[in-house]
Amino acid sequence: MYKKFMDFFRIALLCATLTCINACGQEEALEEVHIKIENHHFIPSHITIRAQSKIRLVVNNQDNSAEEFESFDLKRETIIPANTTGKIIIGPLAKGRYKFFGEFHEQTAQGVINVE
Repeated sequence: MYKKFMDFFRIALLCATLTCINACGQEEALEEVHIKIENHHFIPSHITIRAQSKIRLVVNNQDNSAEEFESFDLKRETIIPANTTGKIIIGPLAKGRYKFFGEFHEQTAQGVINVE
């Protein structure tokens, strides 16, 4: 029962994240960086962005199973259901390396955002 509740809670949190809008009622205009999940891998697995920039990471899950984008470094976690696209706001970030992974397929779904 607890697992079903947590799955429901995570999906509700994802929906809230995907519909996040600013006070004007419109999505914030940000640079978008696109990655995909294919065969439980992030493609590309390395992304480079400018320091102190704020981006919208657009994650297209092309797998037939859900994946959870997670990053302790970025303090983000979002479930991306199978065959859907999720959007994650990141930044502004200081220079450095920020690791991310797919919690459901952690052995293969690994990536890094390099901030220069």
